[in-house]
Amino acid sequence: MFTGIVTDIGTVTALEQRGDLRARIACGYDVSGIDLGASIACDGVCLTVIEKSSGTSGWFDVEISAETLSKTTLGTWVEGKRINLERALRVGDELGGHIVSGHVDGVADIVSVTDEGDSTRVDLTAPDDLARFIAPKGSVALNGTSLTVNDVQGPRFGINFIPHTKQVTTWGDVAVGDRVNLEIDTLARYVARLAEAGDAG
Repeated sequence: MFTGIVTDIGTVTALEQRGDLRARIACGYDVSGIDLGASIACDGVCLTVIEKSSGTSGWFDVEISAETLSKTTLGTWVEGKRINLERALRVGDELGGHIVSGHVDGVADIVSVTDEGDSTRVDLTAPDDLARFIAPKGSVALNGTSLTVNDVQGPRFGINFIPHTKQVTTWGDVAVGDRVNLEIDTLARYVARLAEAGDAG
């Protein structure tokens, strides 16, 4: 499990197709403290560390299945791409965002980017089957970042990014036309299911 609070920006340094896609990610983490088999959210996708550099800093490798490539933006990764990273939540850690599983539900498209003072307003469109789970003032995870929804109009929803968020994540790099990994709030899914059950009764 994760919180959606990005703790590092990694860089994809190598990609190799070996049945599954293997990616090497340079990071600022002390990799000596990362176990093989550990989970790290990479742009919001929970991936397993299968190899790492020796020493305290360097890189880790992950494998990405065809299923993950089909459901996320990871198939568009290129060498040099910067990605949001978060290590898995440990017992006792502060829950600063919201509970995020790292299991991406779909891909959202950025349709507008507008500066509003020092902040940036980003509007996105969600797939129709996921849009009903997105509510004003509710939470979503986009590229692994826990965010609060400003407003919703059909499948379109808006997010406001303060300068700090743009500095410590890759959200300062986004542009119209970019696609991002979307994970809806688990609580929103359960609320929708309960409402459906009530309507059916």
